Amino acid sequence: MGIIAWIIIGLLAGLIAKALTPGRDPGGFIITTLLGIAGGLLGGWLGKVIFGVDSVDGFFELSTWIAAIVGSVILLLLYRLFTGGSRRHA
Repeated sequence: MGIIAWIIIGLLAGLIAKALTPGRDPGGFIITTLLGIAGGLLGGWLGKVIFGVDSVDGFFELSTWIAAIVGSVILLLLYRLFTGGSRRHA
């Protein structure tokens, strides 16, 4: 997949991850996109290491999206843990 496909998957996976893990986040649109792209890479790597499968087959493959979303949720939770985003009060 090309860089444009990774950006699109990252954006959408990051938005889905944010919807699945409600709460306040210190980051905005750019952070969500970056976490989504990194989450896609993390999810693909974890799928390969843990299950021995190539999780990132193509843009329209379900395994690609699942890996990207799971990786994005993991990174979003870690981001909140290290930045204290879920404990802030307005």
